[in-house]
Amino acid sequence: MLLLILCTGQYYLVAQNSMSIKAKLNVSEKSFTINQEIIYKNTSNDSLTSIYLNNWNNAYSTKTTPLAKRFEQEFSTKFHLAKSNERGYTVVTQITDNLDNELVNHNLKDRPDVIKVELAQPLLPGESYHIKLNYILVVPDDIFTGYGITKNKEFNLKYWYILPAVYDGKWHYYSNKNLDDLLIPKADIHLELEHPRNYTVVSELDVVNFSPDGNIQTTTLFGKDRTDSFIVIGNFPNYKYVQTDQINLISNINETGLQPQDKAILTDKIVRYLNTNLGTYPHNKLLVSELAYKRDPLYGLNQLPNFIKVFPDNFQYELKLLKTALKKYIDNILLMHPREDYWLSEGLQIYYLMKYVDENYPNTKLLGGLSNIWGIKSFNVAKADFNFQYYLFHMEMARRNNDQPLAMSKDKLLKFNSNIANKYKAAIGLVYLDQFMEDANLSQLLKTFIDDNKLNYTTTDEFQDFLSNQTSKNIDWFFDDYVGTRKKIDFKLKKVKTTDDSIQITVKNKRNHSIPAKLYAYKGDSVKNTYWLENIKDEFEFTIPKDSITKLTINEDYIIPEINRRDNFDNLKGIFGSGKPFQVRIFKDLEDPRYNQIFMMPLIEYRNIYDGLVIGTKWYNKTLLRRRLNYQFSPQYAINSNTITGSASAYYTHLIEDKDLFDITYGANVRYQSFAQDAFVTSFTPQVAFTFRKDSDFRSDLIQQASARYVGIRRNLGPDALVNITEPDYGVFNLRYVLVNPGIINYARFSGDFQVAENFSKVAVNYEFRKLFENNQQFSFRFFAGAFIKNNTPVDSDFFSFALDRPTDYLFDLPYLGRSEASGIFSQQIIIAEGGFKSKLDTPFANQWMTTANFSTSIWRYIQAYGDIGLVKNRFNPAKFVYDSGIRLVLVEDYFELFFPIYSNLGWEIAQPNYDQKIRIMFTVDPQVLLGLFRRKWY
Repeated sequence: MLLLILCTGQYYLVAQNSMSIKAKLNVSEKSFTINQEIIYKNTSNDSLTSIYLNNWNNAYSTKTTPLAKRFEQEFSTKFHLAKSNERGYTVVTQITDNLDNELVNHNLKDRPDVIKVELAQPLLPGESYHIKLNYILVVPDDIFTGYGITKNKEFNLKYWYILPAVYDGKWHYYSNKNLDDLLIPKADIHLELEHPRNYTVVSELDVVNFSPDGNIQTTTLFGKDRTDSFIVIGNFPNYKYVQTDQINLISNINETGLQPQDKAILTDKIVRYLNTNLGTYPHNKLLVSELAYKRDPLYGLNQLPNFIKVFPDNFQYELKLLKTALKKYIDNILLMHPREDYWLSEGLQIYYLMKYVDENYPNTKLLGGLSNIWGIKSFNVAKADFNFQYYLFHMEMARRNNDQPLAMSKDKLLKFNSNIANKYKAAIGLVYLDQFMEDANLSQLLKTFIDDNKLNYTTTDEFQDFLSNQTSKNIDWFFDDYVGTRKKIDFKLKKVKTTDDSIQITVKNKRNHSIPAKLYAYKGDSVKNTYWLENIKDEFEFTIPKDSITKLTINEDYIIPEINRRDNFDNLKGIFGSGKPFQVRIFKDLEDPRYNQIFMMPLIEYRNIYDGLVIGTKWYNKTLLRRRLNYQFSPQYAINSNTITGSASAYYTHLIEDKDLFDITYGANVRYQSFAQDAFVTSFTPQVAFTFRKDSDFRSDLIQQASARYVGIRRNLGPDALVNITEPDYGVFNLRYVLVNPGIINYARFSGDFQVAENFSKVAVNYEFRKLFENNQQFSFRFFAGAFIKNNTPVDSDFFSFALDRPTDYLFDLPYLGRSEASGIFSQQIIIAEGGFKSKLDTPFANQWMTTANFSTSIWRYIQAYGDIGLVKNRFNPAKFVYDSGIRLVLVEDYFELFFPIYSNLGWEIAQPNYDQKIRIMFTVDPQVLLGLFRRKWY
């Protein structure tokens, strides 16, 4: 155990940390009985009275751990609904020192996966402490994170045994949040694993011995200077060994259609690339698993079904293997804080992936083979290089104002940023930095930095100091602004003035940062000169020789991840001067900042039964990436109503950074559509909305919005209309406030609404609460109260009244398919609004005030019982108590549900005639609503 000279009591002077683990596997109980010894060296200048241990397997123990809350935040109920025997836990039976003295220990409050151990005596600087642990480890099923026991009784384990935390002046312990980011001190690991003889152990650790004993075998492994604890134990797991000149690569990553010999050749090619760029791997084996790839895939490529091959088999296999191997290689040789300094290690992974594609597949396009297909190859996205995707994915979040600083702790990032956008931003930033430095080669510097720090812990600050000493340029902007903040990059070619022999240029930095810009001067189609513009605080003026220059461009090659490139061009001799020509294209595409683009897309929609199928076109300016100004015009022909319908809108969104006020959107829309047979409505709505989101915590689902709008309604009837209009056309001014926390375990929503029109004014409040308890019982509660402040509408008209079960929707907000139907299945469509009742009672409206409460609770799985109660008050009549109850079948919460009334003011409805007409149906056909189910997990 690396004892040097001194052994006094429980103190040791050792070279470094070491761990000895004896683990006995019980497959049927999916458990390990473990005896473990840890020799922990104090490498700090402080005396330690306690040591913290990471017990990450215990993160699966309850439904309230930080891991469980992480699943909840990402709208996954899989863990919450799991049975106890599907989750894992750890039972620590004893912790002692080497003299067998019991050491006081306890799990941290709210962190059951971290153990605090009180030492019998202080651990002095430079000395080591011997801790012995006995515990039983029950591993979880792999359905939650991929780690644990599979359906085939194979074990994929990472961070499975107890590991010490790192102390460097402060303790670095934190909970498992399914991020693969545990910081542990490197150690010499000795592992004795007792398992069934028909099982095989796959690990990066070196095999020391096999000891069979009947049906049992003990596999002994050893590794020096290790931090990686991943291991596979299974009945002949499907891993292949490829021995190269550098290392033995073990992998089960597969690609159908690729022969074993081809895989071996590609594996050798990849290992040579790793060795050339990252230096010699310090261990004998590199284990690269399909599980690791699935947890960190090539997004976009991984979304395609297996039968669609847009890239050659060898290309897909190479990139899958390379990306996964890069992650493992870098993490095992460059030891950094994986939660705080993740941006560098993961940025390097993508940086070298981009470099590999540039060197080996420079002509490969983003869409692969699809780029050559007629009808597709003319699109800008088809012309984009494969590596352009990294800019694209990062810009997806920046354009939404959902980007977060690279320096932010990984567990605080949105899922899209954590898994995709931030590592891509880091990589393109390194490419950007490489071009800027000019007097230094970043690839060579990175290799030197990795060699100098191999198997040693390092930090972002040390990386900054290293690079700063290798270049004459000031690169503080990269770490201070690019890494340290989420300030957007946005330059403008503000003014260009030509003289006889020179060009006077003014460049504006539209954001408060010191990031440099790159200016390209073109002569025809060729780049004549490039200029780096540094320290542009606001505006920067300079002069260049005219020299037959015809065009000036900032950030021509997308090296700078700039949020808006539309004002980066000036055509000195173009037919449009410095303006941009218009370009009309079919279907949405990537933005081409050289043009004012308008897109046209054929539309086939079904919005209501009166218009039926509508066919038309949408003319719009929205590209694949969000824009602040969006407009659209959609003329459509409705087959059922034999009429031209459609809509038009224009909205501008002002994105606000570093404040809880997230954005301000203002604009207007106009729509023309049927609301009954041969009856049409025109609505015109100018509005402004203020959205608030907690700036310090984007992972919080809490959203607030305050809005003001005016809704103007004009209706007209044709000769075949079956409805009568008794109310004149009208306009309503509406103020609304919404606060929503749309959690999948705990859901809450409050809204307040004020409306004023010529003949009425009213106010309403709505509160909804839904909770999924630990026993998987769900309870929902909704409260509504509304009252008229003024009501001069006719007493015999309920058009503007509060509705008990089916609002009239005079503002035309709700997606009714048959809003004017009094019978038939479309009249049974229910949208929970206002009273929220499901039964159609004899008092369906209130023209003075209404208050209701709606309840539901689980019976079994997707079956719930519901009940509604309320008071309905109409003018000149006493308040009436109303109620109903029944069964609710929840297929997709809030999107597709069925309500079966049983008992109400009408009596036993279930026994009454025409019961099938009393069933209420909640459903949506709007694809944007259904897409929200996906977006909420990532944004």
